[in-house]
Amino acid sequence: MNKCSFCGRNEKDVNLLIAGISGHICDSCIDQAYNIVNEELKNKSSFSSSQLKIKKPQEIKDFLDQYVIGQDTAKKFLSVAVYNHYKRLKQEIDDDIEIEKSNIALVGRTGTGKTLLARTIAKMLDVPFTIVDATVLTEAGYVGEDIESVLTRLLQAADYDVEAAERGIVFIDEIDKIASKGDNPSITRDVSGEGVQQGLLKLLEGSIINVPPQGGRKHPDQKMIAVNTKNILFIVGGAFDGIDRKIANRLNTTVVGYNASKESHHIDRDNLLQYVAPQDLKSFGLIPEIIGRLPVLTYLDPLDRKALIRILTEPKNSIIKQYKKLFKMDNIELSFDNSVLEYIVDKAIEFKLGARGLRSICEHIMMDAMYEAPTSTKDKIRITLKYAQKKLSSIDSQKLRVA
Repeated sequence: MNKCSFCGRNEKDVNLLIAGISGHICDSCIDQAYNIVNEELKNKSSFSSSQLKIKKPQEIKDFLDQYVIGQDTAKKFLSVAVYNHYKRLKQEIDDDIEIEKSNIALVGRTGTGKTLLARTIAKMLDVPFTIVDATVLTEAGYVGEDIESVLTRLLQAADYDVEAAERGIVFIDEIDKIASKGDNPSITRDVSGEGVQQGLLKLLEGSIINVPPQGGRKHPDQKMIAVNTKNILFIVGGAFDGIDRKIANRLNTTVVGYNASKESHHIDRDNLLQYVAPQDLKSFGLIPEIIGRLPVLTYLDPLDRKALIRILTEPKNSIIKQYKKLFKMDNIELSFDNSVLEYIVDKAIEFKLGARGLRSICEHIMMDAMYEAPTSTKDKIRITLKYAQKKLSSIDSQKLRVA
C-alpha cells in the first residue's frame, strides 16, 4: 500500500496522495509545505533597515531638480526631512538619546508643485510612500473615508508588509480643506473639518492604530491590523487660499512705531507666503495640537513667467517633451516656435491657472493636430503663434478657468 514519504501515513488515512518519481506526498503535507514556503519568502522580503541605502540631502535635491523647476527652499526642507527619516530608521538606541521625527507642512498656491514634489520623491524612495487627499476624510460614522484609510493606503503600497509600512512616508494633500469653518458655533457638526483634525492627531504623534486592510465601512467583519505610526513620516500640503491676508495683517500689527515704515519696506508683498508662521495656520483654521505635530513649516514660491516657460520645456517629463514623444510614435517630428511657448505662458498667467493650467491650454491648442496627425501624410508639424492664437481664440476663456 502506498504511503506519504513525509509523514508516513497510509493512502487510506489521507484525503489525497500525489505520486512522484520515487515517492508520494499527502494533501496535509502539501498544506504545511505551502505555509512554510510563504513564511520563508515573507522573511526574506521583509523590510530591513540595516540594508537601507541613505540618500544624502543634496542627492535628493538633485533628483528633484530634474523634474521640478525652482522651489529651492521647499526642496531643501523636503530633502533634509527625508534624509533624517532614513537616518531615524537606522538609529541604534545605545543611549538615552532617541531621534524624533519631524513632520513637515508645505504651504503654496495652487499649481506651484506641492503634489508634484511628493510624487517625484516617491519615484526615488526605498520606503513605502503614498499620497492621500484630505478632502475625502470625515469622522467615523459619516459619508466619506475614515482617518484610518490613510494607513490602509500605506499598507497597500507596502504589499501589506506591516514592518515596512511602519517606516513609510505619507503625503496628505489638501490639508487646508479640513480647516475649521469658523469660530462661530454652528447647528451642524463639522465632520470634515475639526473632527478630522482631531482624528489625525493620533496618527501624527505616533501611536498604535488598528487599521482595516480593505477599508472599514464596506468590510466591517475583517480582521484589523495593528500599525505603529511612531516611525511614519507625514508630509502635509495645502494651498491655504487667503492665508496671505492673514500674514499681511500679522506683519502690519507686529511692527509699531517710528521704524514701522522702514521695516515694512523690506517685506516682499508679491510673495507673502515666505513669511508664513504657525500662528497663521492657526488663524486659518488648523487646531494648535495639529500645528504642534508639524514642526517643520515651509512654503512654495509663486511661479513667475520665466519659471513657467522653464516648466514647459526643461524637466525630464515636461509637457512639450511629452507632446513631441506622442507625435514621434506616429513618425511625425513636432516643433514649437518660441513665441508659442510665451503665448501659452501669458494665457496661464492671465487665467491665473499656474503650472497646472499649462497642459489644459496646450490641449486646446493641440487637439486638432493630434486628431489629424495619425491619418496625415506629413512627417513634420510646426506649431506657429498664428495657429495657437486661432485655436485658443475659439475657446471660451471660462472653460479654461474651470479646467
